[in-house]
Amino acid sequence: MDPRRQLPSVDQLLRAEGARLLAERFGHAAVVEALREALEAARARAQAGEALPSLEDLLREAAARLDRWGVPRPRPVINATGVILHTNLGRAPLSEAALEALRAAAAYSDLEFDLERGERGERQVAVEPLLCRITRAEAALVVNNNAAAVLLALTVLAHGRGVLISRGQLIEIGGGFRIPEVMAQSGARLIEVGTTNRTHLSDYEAPLARGEDVALIFRAHHSNFRMIGFVAEVPIADLAALGARYGVPVLDDLGSGALLDTAAFGLAHEPMVQESLAAGAAVVCFSGDKLLGGPQAGILVGRRELIDRMRHHPLLRALRPDKLTLAALSATLLHYWKGEAPRAIPVWRMIAAGPAELEARARSWAAALQADGIPAAVCPARSTVGGGSLPGETLPSAALVLRPADPEAFAARLRRAQPPVVARIQEGAVWFDARTVLPEQEADLLKAIRQAWVSGALAG
Repeated sequence: MDPRRQLPSVDQLLRAEGARLLAERFGHAAVVEALREALEAARARAQAGEALPSLEDLLREAAARLDRWGVPRPRPVINATGVILHTNLGRAPLSEAALEALRAAAAYSDLEFDLERGERGERQVAVEPLLCRITRAEAALVVNNNAAAVLLALTVLAHGRGVLISRGQLIEIGGGFRIPEVMAQSGARLIEVGTTNRTHLSDYEAPLARGEDVALIFRAHHSNFRMIGFVAEVPIADLAALGARYGVPVLDDLGSGALLDTAAFGLAHEPMVQESLAAGAAVVCFSGDKLLGGPQAGILVGRRELIDRMRHHPLLRALRPDKLTLAALSATLLHYWKGEAPRAIPVWRMIAAGPAELEARARSWAAALQADGIPAAVCPARSTVGGGSLPGETLPSAALVLRPADPEAFAARLRRAQPPVVARIQEGAVWFDARTVLPEQEADLLKAIRQAWVSGALAG
């Protein structure tokens, strides 16, 4: 007799007390789906020769599935990796003011309503005046990410025409975003100039002097790599001057979108939005969730005539940001306008944190764990900015270091904690970089470490 026939039916399982309690929490339809999946899994295991589960086992498996399904995503995690703008972990954490703005905007808001006139308004007014004040741009526009900003600018300003770009800037960044493919999608015609490692002003000027139909000069900032050695690139000011002579605007894709000077924090100088505009770039585009420290967004600032052309293009409708993005971005920009960004925006607080402060935090964690018999140590570490910003640049930090018997298994247990903890494995140990752990997360971090350590000891 086929042992799978001995498994209970969904109806039989539904009559169990445990199923009734699950239905009160998750609803009848969800419980039925979970029980069906649990039975299908049991049938597959039985066919492979495993023993049949009990009714209680099936209910437990269904409950585990429901618990997984019932958790809102994405879930908050503790970032102990030392990578400040960790793309896989959502990049920039928002400031308290931005979080409060999100909560307030979740209800009805004046998203597209002019309260003074009592009639329909424009959603970009939530952020455009602030962006113009901070960057000194004539106009600004926000879309849902920087890839969309680049696509919109190329489509509107260069469709069917040529765009000059250095061969050294035909880059690919995370998620398969490739400049040549985006340009092709926009309908613009790619005109490559220079070589991979060296491009000169004369390379840009040659097609212009020949009278080729050129709509834009495009500069793409090296987002997540660095070119060193025998290399040469043309400064944005020189590109802008060349464009002015031939009546061709410059589009500068800065990517990271620094509004503060990173050199003041011990890092290399990241090109700033204000600098690019002052140097003559007609349009600058950048991300909202990188060095700006806000929500995911693509931001375009520059000459009014060009921004207005993008503002009135039908593609903008498909790329526009929602009310939550605008609310969080507005609150983030207010920090810059008030001059409080270094202390109010988490990304900049992390960048500004000094080694002594970080070591003191890591030592307090180690002392708390050592009091519980967990052999914790503190070691010097190096943090990175990440998120396609300042490639190769690191900051001195301090890390809590644990050496469990099985670092991979220990890290996996940490990821199952509530909230999950993501650390890094280095030199056969598990490292928790103090720079990227928010102060309000410290208690949860220590709790997760204790539970993972005890679970490992019991399993061993």
